[in-house]
Amino acid sequence: MMWQDFVFMLGSGLSIVFLAPTLRDSNARVPLGTSLPSMGIGFVYSLTFFTLGMTFSAAGAFAAGSMWSLIALFRSPQGVSMNLLARENLALFVSDLRYWLARRRSDRSFAEQYVSFDRGAGHGNPR
Repeated sequence: MMWQDFVFMLGSGLSIVFLAPTLRDSNARVPLGTSLPSMGIGFVYSLTFFTLGMTFSAAGAFAAGSMWSLIALFRSPQGVSMNLLARENLALFVSDLRYWLARRRSDRSFAEQYVSFDRGAGHGNPR
């Protein structure tokens, strides 16, 4: 066994130990925007480690990805929901993605995306 394989496996094991209290706490709420990317990264790392012949690292990364999957399923603010891929949710995601990409491509500065004080002063907000 390569020592790097052991180190990566240890790191994944520690992440599982640190995530376990979140999974056990019934009051914990972890946004899907946190848990789903972490889950995906864990599974991609697992596949990558496996193709490199680092089976212990692959198993550890898969376990960490699985832990994030459970957190996404049971500890998201919406509760247990199998409607994650519902048509409305996908449409909203695509709409947000298009907006984000258009904003990234525009030549406007970041300051232009905010309402200026002059334009917002007439709306009953004195501050």
